[in-house]
Amino acid sequence: MSTATVTRDARALLLPEDFEAVTATVLDNNPGLRRGVAERIIEQALAFVATAADAKEAMAPSRVVDEGWHALILHTRLYEALCRRLGRFVHHAPERPESTRDSYGPDWLTRTADAIAAAGFQIDADLWRGPEDDTIQVRAPAQHSPGPNCAPIVTHPEPKKASPAPFPTGTV
Repeated sequence: MSTATVTRDARALLLPEDFEAVTATVLDNNPGLRRGVAERIIEQALAFVATAADAKEAMAPSRVVDEGWHALILHTRLYEALCRRLGRFVHHAPERPESTRDSYGPDWLTRTADAIAAAGFQIDADLWRGPEDDTIQVRAPAQHSPGPNCAPIVTHPEPKKASPAPFPTGTV
C-alpha cells in the first residue's frame, strides 16, 4: 500500500452522535469486539464510501471494513444523508461466498486502499488484510470482489431536486 499525505478526517463525515450510533451497531453485531477497534472499522468504512462516491474504477472493501459499511447502511437515514453530502449514492450489491471463486486478484485490496489514501484518508493496514486473515474477527462472512457476479460499488449522480413521493396514508 502506498502512503499519501493525510488531509481528510473520515470521522468528521458524521456527527459525533451518529458516529457513536454506528459504532454501537458494530459492537452489538460483534460481541467481544473492543470499542477502539469498532471505531477504527467505522472510520475506514467512511473513508471507503467517500472514496467510492468519486471512484472511476471498481472498488471493494476488505471483509473487516465491510462490517462497518454494513453498519452504516443499517442506519438508512444517516447513510442516505452521508451519500447526499458526498454527491453520489454508493449502492451495495451483496454476493454469496463461493468456494471456487478466485476473482480478487493479488492486488485488489492494495488498489482499493491506495485509492482511499490518494483521496486523502489514512489507511489502517490491519483492517485491509485479505479474506483469509482472521486477525480481527467480525461477523462478515466473506469479502467482496470486483468479479463479474458482484458489483458492490455502484454510484449514481445525485438526483436533481426531485420531490419524494408521499407515503400513502392509512393504517399500516
